[in-house]
Amino acid sequence: MQTERIARVLRAMEQAGLRQMIVSDPQSIDYLTGVYVEPFERLFALYLSADGAHKFFLNKLYTVPKTSIEQVWFTDTDDAVALVAEHVRGGEPLGIDKNWPARFLLPLMERLPGTPCRLASACVDGVRACKDAAEQELMRENSRINDEVMRRAAAFVREGMTEREVAAYLLEQYRALGCEGPSFDPIVSFGANAADPHHMPDDTRLRAGDCIVLDIGGKKGGYCSDMTRTYFCRTADARYTALHDLVRRANEAAEALVRPGVPLCELDRAARELIAAAGYGAYFTHRLGHFIGRTEHEQGDVSSANTAPAQEGMVFSIEPGIYLPGEFGVRVEDLVLVTATGCEVLNKADKHWRCIG
Repeated sequence: MQTERIARVLRAMEQAGLRQMIVSDPQSIDYLTGVYVEPFERLFALYLSADGAHKFFLNKLYTVPKTSIEQVWFTDTDDAVALVAEHVRGGEPLGIDKNWPARFLLPLMERLPGTPCRLASACVDGVRACKDAAEQELMRENSRINDEVMRRAAAFVREGMTEREVAAYLLEQYRALGCEGPSFDPIVSFGANAADPHHMPDDTRLRAGDCIVLDIGGKKGGYCSDMTRTYFCRTADARYTALHDLVRRANEAAEALVRPGVPLCELDRAARELIAAAGYGAYFTHRLGHFIGRTEHEQGDVSSANTAPAQEGMVFSIEPGIYLPGEFGVRVEDLVLVTATGCEVLNKADKHWRCIG
């Protein structure tokens, strides 16, 4: 049980005017209680109450450890939503987690017509966003592993290989280094394929002069890493290396601003303005970064729309890019940890362009 984390969530609920909430994200429930269930289509929820009368709602198919939280069991033939409705305080605002399926929420709202339901994910996600000391060390260790995987990949890649071959090699390295698996399917993009930021590896073969985008991450101890580096195969066009330098400088400009209190939108602005001033603003087509921790994309981002301030303990990506359709793409990505006085860049792999293969 993570009683301190639950206490922080309860304080956030109080500030939001809530005394009860349903948490449904399995990762958030694990984060708060140490109980992990993959529910698939079944209901799985943690009910948090300001008076401490928390409850698990659990299908009898689940195997969970005993905790101090009351367990409310049901079967596949029971009306699980009705069971939840019996335990919720009707007429009092009820916080709802971000991804609770409509097949549970809507029937609950019908059963409790006088109970206002409010989106309250921020009460949990805001706590998860600021990593404690143990989580920070896990993020450091995973980034150290990711640096090593990137080093191995850069040494492995050769002209004539396919993207799929490189992706398979990457997956082998995470297993060899003790990871539970990748954080996400690795992105391996050669040449014009790199103009698609989320291109999935195919049978494209690497040719001399191609850019090589490797966006990779592993998961160990329940926490994720993520990093992108862009290389060139054997030779590099001067125009493309200049764009790589531009993206790297945008990455470094944003990282230089990271410290508690700085609005996250200002980090996005710093990188985007540098790229726009060089005439490539239209080709930087995504936000600057995303939060990361127990999943590769946690709630929260680094974008022009997010005016929230950076806080000590946050971990997020800084990943500007330029994508020229049908021609070329480059992205340079690090994870950063916000410290009391600035930030710690968790990735140490060299981010200057170089030729490999």
